[in-house]
Amino acid sequence: MAELYPTAEDLIFHRGTAYSKKVWLYREIEIVVYSKEEQPRDAASAHEIVEVSMIATILARALPVVLSVAPMGALAYAQPYPSNVIRIVVPTGPGTPPDIISRIVANELSESDGWKVIVENRGGALQTIATADVLKQAPDGYSVLAMSVPLMAAPALLPHLGLRPETDFAPVIKLSTSYNVLVVTPTLPVKSVAELVDLLKSQPDKYNFSSAGFGTPAHLIGELFKLKTGAPATHVPYQQGQQRLTDLMNGTIQFDFIATVSAVDFIATGKLRALAVTAPRRVAVLADVPTVLEQGFPELIVEDWVGFVVRAGTPIEIIARLNETIGRALVKPKVRETFAKLGAEAQGGTAADFGKFISDQSALWTNVVKVSGIKLPQ
Repeated sequence: MAELYPTAEDLIFHRGTAYSKKVWLYREIEIVVYSKEEQPRDAASAHEIVEVSMIATILARALPVVLSVAPMGALAYAQPYPSNVIRIVVPTGPGTPPDIISRIVANELSESDGWKVIVENRGGALQTIATADVLKQAPDGYSVLAMSVPLMAAPALLPHLGLRPETDFAPVIKLSTSYNVLVVTPTLPVKSVAELVDLLKSQPDKYNFSSAGFGTPAHLIGELFKLKTGAPATHVPYQQGQQRLTDLMNGTIQFDFIATVSAVDFIATGKLRALAVTAPRRVAVLADVPTVLEQGFPELIVEDWVGFVVRAGTPIEIIARLNETIGRALVKPKVRETFAKLGAEAQGGTAADFGKFISDQSALWTNVVKVSGIKLPQ
């Protein structure tokens, strides 16, 4: 699994506001991220002063991604949408699938349509920090949330927040679909999903599966696997991705549901054994790995996904404009090819289609949380 490495940091100022400039390296992609400083530092220490506009750039050998950030113009109602900067709020960190997918789309909107777009990472608390941010903004289409699977489980895991993704937000468009692969430590004596299920049932409470934390896709899929197969296993969440993989490879952890693109190198070198992908058909990056459907487990077909939503009450004309423009971007060959390199498939469709999908996903993962009895640690 490729790691995300910080390589440089700087500070710039734009109209009196301090922005942190951080450079990250993910696989072959160099990512430059600008984020607003919570407590601005002294302008005298800045290395660069930006008076009119600034450009945040993601440079890649495989793909160029450019985000333009311009100063706020006239009031939104005085000009056609969009007349101001559109802020895409990503509820995960830099280099994660929602982040990279959002930045690819933002680049295309900037290059092809001349839109001014900035991507902000607001991770934490099962994505509820980002959702609270967007819900505090005006319903004018200038704050867009990158929604994904964890938010579907958040209301059941954090009921005291009163979050309702289906009604708090208005769907815009589904951006991407990707899948996970069920992998096991190489020493485990199983080569199929059925063999794994039999092994887990034969020695209850002996085996563990890992994830990147409570409510993450790997955790939720693992709980779904337990419910649908009746196979017992203990969930072990990790904060450090490298330790999670190390423990999986050395047998401390026995199985996991990892994003396909992250698992390719480990499977090819024999450090992990792939049993099945959670897709309805084989995926290009792991063409030799059968699907759960092929192995007789259709109920384990689940997808990871990213889509854009806005605050409920946003005018339908603005939602239609976003949907149409982003939809055009998603059918372009260069965007689809870039998604494919990340193990994702570009989607699209109407806002209504995405709304129905969100409703179905919310029902699925809410049920998994409730039936499995998942409780967050106190």
